[in-house]
Amino acid sequence: MKSARSAVVIAIATAAAIVVSSAQSQPFSIIFRNGTVIDGTGGARFRADLAISGAAVARVGNLSNERATTEVDATGLIIAPGFINIHSHATADGLQRAENMLTQGVTTEIANADGAGPLDIADQLDRALARGLAVNLGAQIGFNSVWTQVIGAADRRASTDDIARMRALIVEGLSKGAWGVSAGLDYKPAYFAQAEEVIKVVEAAKPFRTIFINHDRVTPESGFSSRAGMEETMAIGERAGITPVITHMKVQGHEQGSADQILSRMREATARGSYTAADAYPYLAGQTGLAALIIPGWAQDGGRDVMLKRFADPDLRARIVRESEEAMDKRFGGAAGIYLPATRRELTSVMREMNVSAGEAVVRLLEQSSPGIIARFGVEADLVKILQHPTTSIACDCGAVVPGAASHPRYYGSFPRVLGRYVREQKALSLEDAIRKMSGLPAATIGLVDRGLLAAGMAADVVVFDPTTIIDHATFEEPTLPSDGVRYVLVNGQFAVNRGEATLAKAGQALRRLEYMPTRPMDPPGTFRAIRGDSPGRETSDQLAMVSVNVAQGPMDRQARGTVWAGTPSDHVIEGREFGVIQTGSNWASVTGRGAVRGQGEQTITVTLDGEFLFLTTDSGMRLKYPFRRRP
Repeated sequence: MKSARSAVVIAIATAAAIVVSSAQSQPFSIIFRNGTVIDGTGGARFRADLAISGAAVARVGNLSNERATTEVDATGLIIAPGFINIHSHATADGLQRAENMLTQGVTTEIANADGAGPLDIADQLDRALARGLAVNLGAQIGFNSVWTQVIGAADRRASTDDIARMRALIVEGLSKGAWGVSAGLDYKPAYFAQAEEVIKVVEAAKPFRTIFINHDRVTPESGFSSRAGMEETMAIGERAGITPVITHMKVQGHEQGSADQILSRMREATARGSYTAADAYPYLAGQTGLAALIIPGWAQDGGRDVMLKRFADPDLRARIVRESEEAMDKRFGGAAGIYLPATRRELTSVMREMNVSAGEAVVRLLEQSSPGIIARFGVEADLVKILQHPTTSIACDCGAVVPGAASHPRYYGSFPRVLGRYVREQKALSLEDAIRKMSGLPAATIGLVDRGLLAAGMAADVVVFDPTTIIDHATFEEPTLPSDGVRYVLVNGQFAVNRGEATLAKAGQALRRLEYMPTRPMDPPGTFRAIRGDSPGRETSDQLAMVSVNVAQGPMDRQARGTVWAGTPSDHVIEGREFGVIQTGSNWASVTGRGAVRGQGEQTITVTLDGEFLFLTTDSGMRLKYPFRRRP
């Protein structure tokens, strides 16, 4: 079918949405009845039924007269969008089952966090899908991987040609569907990249209107200031023209208690037009390699083998020991902040056994292997303030792993911990805002348009949980204890968790970012949303020559109302009749819905207005692009 080339009419409408007639003549696939819906927008909860048709949400409301092949009583339960983890360290094997994530309510993972991951994004996603995905999978393009590919392990400056090669790799990754540029400037060798070099590389992402999501660099030169590291992330994103995201946000070591200062800086940046976001997990300790954040950068220059040679030099060893101890003191409160999960020992215990200082114990351990550590870094008051910040998504710095393969409790407990501890017990967050931070906000942050909200036409990624019992049980001593409270999870309309048990269904999809999916702030609830424009139309043989969109959403409306059609004024090939939530951004808007497609029955319809063009897609694979002219 040819792509049409007419303009588009967009106007405000107050007509009621037309109920799709086919929904009355055939049952839905699934209906959750009598639940409390929290739709991911941040708006107030409401009692409703939720109907699923195939892989999409069909209707939300009173469906007492409708029937489904499978019906579930959700009385007393919360029905919410599936949670989106935008900082994932999922493993290839783990993604095939993903019980640890699904039983937390997570339905989508965005991989290649902290700048890591393959450079061939298309191949990575294709391979994962071919093996079978229990959750949806997207990927970022990793700055660290790009830097290492071009510069290598040594501390050297990037030439003009190097910068050009790295920019090309960034563009290639984004063109193949990456959901942003991730970085871990605290990790070697990307640690050696100067800020100006990073900016020159990642500004290649500006036309893609995406994110720079960075593990902040904490350096001796800044006095091991985590706030300085976060300031650097913000500056790089703003100067490169893409949205900075402070990932697994935390205020470390000697700066504990000062979260208000960096949160104020984030508000200031957003106020001056540089939207700034973050993600965080609900623990006061992180996980990394023993060398990564402790051994000084100069000692790691060139890689592990060169580092071990420096350990063998008595003078260099003494300096490394001294500087490693300074890093531990400033970042983690000293050796008492380090736990070795593989052996279940504190570093202080290892020091006593070896009868050596903290830095010497670290060097000796690294001479034997490269163990992982749990590093304690923060205080509860800072964490709560970070979680409460309006642009902070909930993520876990974890991901799908094979059963039992985790050494940090965040792999099994992050999302239920927020809902149980920080919502129900501490009341630090409302349930509506917590769910927004797990669904609608991360979707908008990375650019998703058809996930993150419960509304007609959205993908049927759904979590149903008991708000009175949901809680985590995993601890640092027993990190693989499963959480309680999640009863049902749907991934693309299929049960991934049924009555609390993972089904091992492989219904996940590989998610690729398309040109009309920009990063954007979320619309606040209670705002009027509409776009006006016109289409003069023209003579053409294309049966989809014109498209007309006439939708609006009032301040008190939970869904948009109006009509969408494509075809000719007298012959509608595509006709939308039931709509979800209008999402808006800078010169951009999108709405999902359900409607009839000639010869193919009822389908999901997504309409996205982006600059001078309108994109219309259906779940049968139609992708139409129309020139668009806005009306003042």
